[in-house]
Amino acid sequence: MSGPLEGIRIIELAGLGPSPFAGMMLADAGADIIRIDRSDRATFPPRQEPHVDLMNRGRRSVAVDLKHPDGVGLVLRLAEQADALTEGFRPGVAERLGLGPDVCLARNPKLVYGRMTGWGQEGPMAQAAGHDIDYIALAGALEPLGRVGERPVPPLNLVGDFGGGGMLLAYGMLAAIISAQRTGAGQVVDTAMVDGSALLMTMTYTLRAAGIWNDQRGTNLLDTGAHFYEVYETLDGGFIGVGAIEPQFYAELIRLLGLEGEELPGQMDRAAWPAMKERFAQVFATRTRAEWEAAFDGSDACAAPVLSPAEAPNHPHNQFRRTFTEVAGVVQPAPAPRFGATPSAIRRPPPNPGQHGDEALADWGMDAGEINDLRESGAIC
Repeated sequence: MSGPLEGIRIIELAGLGPSPFAGMMLADAGADIIRIDRSDRATFPPRQEPHVDLMNRGRRSVAVDLKHPDGVGLVLRLAEQADALTEGFRPGVAERLGLGPDVCLARNPKLVYGRMTGWGQEGPMAQAAGHDIDYIALAGALEPLGRVGERPVPPLNLVGDFGGGGMLLAYGMLAAIISAQRTGAGQVVDTAMVDGSALLMTMTYTLRAAGIWNDQRGTNLLDTGAHFYEVYETLDGGFIGVGAIEPQFYAELIRLLGLEGEELPGQMDRAAWPAMKERFAQVFATRTRAEWEAAFDGSDACAAPVLSPAEAPNHPHNQFRRTFTEVAGVVQPAPAPRFGATPSAIRRPPPNPGQHGDEALADWGMDAGEINDLRESGAIC
C-alpha cells in the first residue's frame, strides 16, 4: 500500500493556500485526487520543468471550463464515484457554478463536501475579502504574538492558512469520510480559518482561565516574557531558541551557560525576568551559534539553533529522519506524520494544469471517445 488513504478518491476544485495544502496532505497519505484546474490556465504543450507550487504535488490535473455545461457535467459525473470533494471559493460561488453541495450530494449521498473559506459559509462577514492576517486578527490569535511594548508580529501565514485552515480541512474531511463509511451518509464540512485559528488558541484560553496568563503582550511564559523561553543572538549574528520551562531543564541550561556560581533569582520570579533576559543575552553574545550548538548537543537544556529554510534540510537530525526530501530537483518538506505499515509518499511533482486529462479521466471510468468529445466541445483542455 502506498498510504493509509489508498483507494480514497477525492475531487479538488483548484484554489489557493489552505485548500491545496489540505489536498497535499491527503495525497501524501495515498488518496487519489483529481485536481480540477481552470481551463484558461492549462499549459499545452506541457512545460518540461515541473511547477514549483509544492502544495499541488501528488495529484493529477484536469483543466475544465466550469462555465461550460459539459464541464460542470463532467465534475458531477466524477462526484458520483468520489468519496469527497473540496472547494475553496467564496460562499455561493460553487452554487452559482452548479456544483454546490445540494447538487453534488443528490448525485452521491455518501459524498463528503469540504468547503474552505476565511470567514465561514455564514455570518456578517461571510462575503468579505480577507487573508490570513485578518482571520487570525479577528480570532484573537494575532494580538498575543509579539514582544512587550511592540506591535503584534504576523507568524507568516502559518496559523490561519495552514494550521487553522488547510490542516483543519484535512482533519474534517477524514472525520466525515469515516462517518460516511460507517453511516452511508455524506455531509458538508464547513471549514473557516477564523474558526480554526481560534481553536488553536485553546491552550491560551486554558492559561487565562487558570489565572496564569495576563493580557499584556510579551509578559507571559510562552510569548517571550520569560527569559527561559526566548530567542538570543550569538556572537556571529546567529540565534539560539531557548525553551527550558521545566525546573530540571532550566537547571541544565543554567549549568551550560556557566551561571551556576551566580546568585540568581527563582526561575518563576516574574519581576526578575527582564533582568535575567539581559543577563542571558550577555552570555549568549560571547559565543557563536555553532559553539552554542556544540555546548548544548545531547543535553536537556532545551536550546536549539535557529535555522533558516535553506539550512534546515542540512541539519543532521533532519537528514537522519528525512524530514525534507527532493522531488524533481526541488527540496521540500517530506510527508508527515509517519505511518508504520502504510507509509506516505509523494507520488508525482506538482502538475502542469491539465497535464493528466486523458490518464486521470480514463482511470475514473471514462472512455477515449467521451474524453475526446469533452475536448472538442471545449469543456476540457
